[in-house]
Amino acid sequence: MRCLLVILCSLWSQAVLAQGFAVHDLTKLSEDARTTLGQDATAQAQPLQLILTCPGCEGAPTVALQLGRLTDGTESRVRSGKTTMGALETMCIQKNPDCRLTTLPAGPAVAWITSYAFGTSAGATAIVLRDGDLLTIDARSIDRGAAEDAVLRLAQKLLPRIVGR
Repeated sequence: MRCLLVILCSLWSQAVLAQGFAVHDLTKLSEDARTTLGQDATAQAQPLQLILTCPGCEGAPTVALQLGRLTDGTESRVRSGKTTMGALETMCIQKNPDCRLTTLPAGPAVAWITSYAFGTSAGATAIVLRDGDLLTIDARSIDRGAAEDAVLRLAQKLLPRIVGR
């Protein structure tokens, strides 16, 4: 019985260590994220979600950062080249003809940004994957440029800490 308990404990500890991101609590990053978006921005932080709003910033962006898991094989298909960035963009365009996709440098993670118009507004979303961990940075704004800019600035500032080495 002790042997079984030792084996289970070691397997559980390995599963915990296998989680990809270095940070699993966004509350620790809320102040850096808020000031990156703009001095007048506000932040509402929970461990797995961070909401930023800045009505006084250019484009009046609202941004949601969210941590989760994605274990459907997307990450391995992108890493192996089985699913290309072009294929991901094609899927995005099928949902919204105005969608554009670009790769996002993220160290050891796989990442990309989509940007798109909807109605009279625009959005941009970064998807970051590492060992099954998922980070989304989703911005809505008055225009596409402001939404993309918000996502890019937050990604550049926070991804090194979140993704780790």
